[in-house]
Amino acid sequence: MAGKAATITNTAGTKGVPRAEREAQILDVAAAEIARVGYAGLSLAVVAAEAGVSKPLVYSYFGTKDGLYLACLQRAASVLGDAIDESMDGAPSSLQAAERTLAAIFAVLEPRPHDWKVVFDLSHPGEGAVYEAAWAARGRIAEQASRGVEMFLADRGLSDPRDQSALTAVWTGVVAALVDWWLDHPEETAAAMTARSRRLIAALA
Repeated sequence: MAGKAATITNTAGTKGVPRAEREAQILDVAAAEIARVGYAGLSLAVVAAEAGVSKPLVYSYFGTKDGLYLACLQRAASVLGDAIDESMDGAPSSLQAAERTLAAIFAVLEPRPHDWKVVFDLSHPGEGAVYEAAWAARGRIAEQASRGVEMFLADRGLSDPRDQSALTAVWTGVVAALVDWWLDHPEETAAAMTARSRRLIAALA
């Protein structure tokens, strides 16, 4: 897979691997599994086998299926959310903030493309710690989108809250569609997707 991680190697169980590195390897495998089967199908036994470690080791690190899922979710949400905040800060215009946001999303997803599906997986329970963490993660990204759209409309003298709500829905749908298209075209690099998005935004503008 050019530009994006394509496979997970079974190196997590190698002797002498520091715990932090081994945990990251297990999370990489788990994220790929969540992208494939969601929370509902996540199996610690499958993750352990794919990571090349024992199931008890996975339990000792993460405690439960929920613990493993939460670790994947929190890592993905933090990386995505922080990248979006950084891209928006100091942007010279709201349009450039939009372009920089897309570039940041592609850049942070390139080494771990499964993170997008981890954040937006909807197969988790409808209550409890996993539910709350998932909706908090998605809520942060939704707030960032709403803030960016508000800036964009204000630059054009528009302040109707319904306009903002409608355009936020459009923008989040566009971002999701571009990322999903990218995941279906793994030969595209993050740089290529950034350039493509810039061309499309310019054409629409």
